[in-house]
Amino acid sequence: MIIRTRWRSFFQTVTLHLGAAALVGYFAFQGYNGQYGLLARRTFEQQHADLTQERDKLQAQRKALQAKVALMSPDLVDADMLDEQARALLNLVHPKDLVLLRVPGGPQAN
Repeated sequence: MIIRTRWRSFFQTVTLHLGAAALVGYFAFQGYNGQYGLLARRTFEQQHADLTQERDKLQAQRKALQAKVALMSPDLVDADMLDEQARALLNLVHPKDLVLLRVPGGPQAN
């Protein structure tokens, strides 16, 4: 009977330690690989950097478009902008203009 209580005490201790180790292991695994773990944080940071870069690019495009629209506002009309838009809409060219023809579907120059 004393032997049984010693074995029981030994197995209870081992079971307690294994259970605690499993619990610590589970939380360590989730802390590294889980939905909000270290690997997920790296992914979130990369997505944040990509989206920030895209946002900055779109803001620059918006500022360029706003500047172009401001040049065509009724209060202040830029002669060059008006001339460029009129020629583009009417497909007219001044006889002294140099015309560069582009191949359709070819590389576009910005």
